[in-house]
Amino acid sequence: MKKSSLNSQLDSFFRIPLKLLALLVIMMAALVMFDYNQRTAIIVGSGVAIYSIVAIIAYYAYKPKIMPELYNFAIEQGQVQRALLQQLAVPYVLMDMEGAILWHNKGFEELVDEDRLESDITSYFPTIALDMFPNSVDDTTQFTMGYMERQYKVVFKMIHEDVVSPDEDEEAFLSEFDGKDNNSLIVAYFFDETDFKKLQKDYVDQKLVAGLIYIDNYDEVLEGIEEARQPLLLALVDRKINKMVADIDGIIRKPEKDKYFIVFQQKYMEQLKADKFPLLDDIRNINVGNELPVTVSMSIGMGSSSFQECYEAARLSMDMALGRGGDQVVIKEGEKINYYGGQNTMIEKNTRVRARVKAHALQGILEGKDRVVIMGHHLPDADAIGSAIGVYILAKAFNKEAHICINETTVSIRPILDNFKNNSLYDDDMFIDNEKAKKLVNSDTLLMVVDVNRPSYTECPELLDMTKTIVVFDHHRQSEEIISNAVLSYVEPSASSACEMVAEVLQYTNQPIELSGMEADALYAGMMIDTGNFVQKTGARTFEAAAYLRRKGCDVVRVRKMFRDSMDACRHRAEAIRDAEQYRDHYVFAIFPTDGVDSPTVVASQVANELLDVEGIGASFVLSDIDGTIYISARSIDAVNVQVVMEKFGGGGHSNASGAQVKDGDPEEIIEQIKKILDEVDGVGEFMREEDE
Repeated sequence: MKKSSLNSQLDSFFRIPLKLLALLVIMMAALVMFDYNQRTAIIVGSGVAIYSIVAIIAYYAYKPKIMPELYNFAIEQGQVQRALLQQLAVPYVLMDMEGAILWHNKGFEELVDEDRLESDITSYFPTIALDMFPNSVDDTTQFTMGYMERQYKVVFKMIHEDVVSPDEDEEAFLSEFDGKDNNSLIVAYFFDETDFKKLQKDYVDQKLVAGLIYIDNYDEVLEGIEEARQPLLLALVDRKINKMVADIDGIIRKPEKDKYFIVFQQKYMEQLKADKFPLLDDIRNINVGNELPVTVSMSIGMGSSSFQECYEAARLSMDMALGRGGDQVVIKEGEKINYYGGQNTMIEKNTRVRARVKAHALQGILEGKDRVVIMGHHLPDADAIGSAIGVYILAKAFNKEAHICINETTVSIRPILDNFKNNSLYDDDMFIDNEKAKKLVNSDTLLMVVDVNRPSYTECPELLDMTKTIVVFDHHRQSEEIISNAVLSYVEPSASSACEMVAEVLQYTNQPIELSGMEADALYAGMMIDTGNFVQKTGARTFEAAAYLRRKGCDVVRVRKMFRDSMDACRHRAEAIRDAEQYRDHYVFAIFPTDGVDSPTVVASQVANELLDVEGIGASFVLSDIDGTIYISARSIDAVNVQVVMEKFGGGGHSNASGAQVKDGDPEEIIEQIKKILDEVDGVGEFMREEDE
């Protein structure tokens, strides 16, 4: 078949001069016909005659000699190609479209350890399916599979049978395809990538990882222990950390008394993740008479092209770990961030050094700006408005133009705002909306963000891109979404509220701050609401801040009157409590009816707080549907960390008071998801076990 095809092609090649001869004759005839000249005709005719004689002689004299040589050369080339293919080190197999093996080389025989193959490809490799074959000659499919403890990259290529001649007996080979509808074949190559994969894994495993370890409460722990026992405590902490680093064959340096820098190979990361970083528990369990448990935060930077970038990632991760309350591990691998630990309640820091430093830093920034715009989160609560008013007072004390950005006034903050609006003691533009704020903010404006550290949760996210000077004061734990371009970020998860933080700052500025009773009421109201009347997340500094406000003229009775509920709100709250569902005896879920209720999220949070007063309940979750968005209010007591649960829904907050927003969600489905998370999150039931005992 192919021999006759080759003869035909060679014969056509040698007939080309004869075909050109016919063309010359036609051209000569046309020349004579249109421009007859005897002399020209003789010259052209002689030339054509000579060309004809030479072409005919060459055709019949050389064709018999050249044709066999050309054919033999082609045959020899085909045999060489078949021999090379047969000896090819890469296993190679030829199949029909049904996967039946038609031909294979010796490399494939060695791969499957058989001399004669009469079955289809799937009998040798069950992972191969016919739908993996390409659909056209222009397509190539490939995948990786394991076989006999080796890793292979398999490449499938479609070809037509008329371009294949793997056997010397071509007619017998091609007869295999007689009667088949599809004349296409599949070629498979098996590339052994075992050694390459091993080298690749070794390269990744041996990359260096940068890590930081900070003691969260160094000063607080030492203050609560006898001086003679302090060296023993620190020695035990050093020993635990050094042992962990030694177990992973790492290097450790201690640049400061409460900070460690470590370097180790990336191959140890999987084991550390699988063990969930036992160093956190080992350090926390150290007890030599210390009243407070020692906690550490650990950050790891990995996956970057250079070690310098890994260190920078570790540094940023440590900021996030401390911003989330400490006692946890934050791993930053490229853009991906993972958290481990962080389920324990943040211990309040008794020292005010950090507050004093932040106050002086804020004062320095204020002095260099002429205008300050303050904003909290969307649908602001008493804490957001109270802290914003505190910063407004601070800016006015430095003779700065100040404005508070707020769009929607709810019943929860209306009593506070009514004291300042239409009050001759305050500017008419003290409160402005988004549009006015956008016109005022420029590159020389200080944008103060309070009670929120997520850009998407702010009252007007566009303002964050309109100025280079941004200051953040917040008491919520940080997440992956942060205001990254802030020149000053004061995120203190151990604080009860943003109002507490602002009240401390007001005490440490060089400029004396005189608060009126109405202004002190606003700050006190934010603290009272966020702490549930000072029963949640309160510490010594919380009461000290409250005492400061009380000295400045805060009236507790006046504040209480501002936040009395309407009868409709009480009825809705009672309805939600009546229909609440108890789960596993320790958790309770409720759906708050929002119809006819002003500021339903605030009332829903009140329901969550009230449900904690039920005996045996460790955590409450109240859901409210507002315009298709489900707002979740989560509250807990002691060891139940609802912040970890809310992070699963993109929310956050505190370990005992958190929330989340789910757009286009269904309350019943969300409740089922929360139940599953409660069953999975480690340590969620610790409080209940302690209570049962």
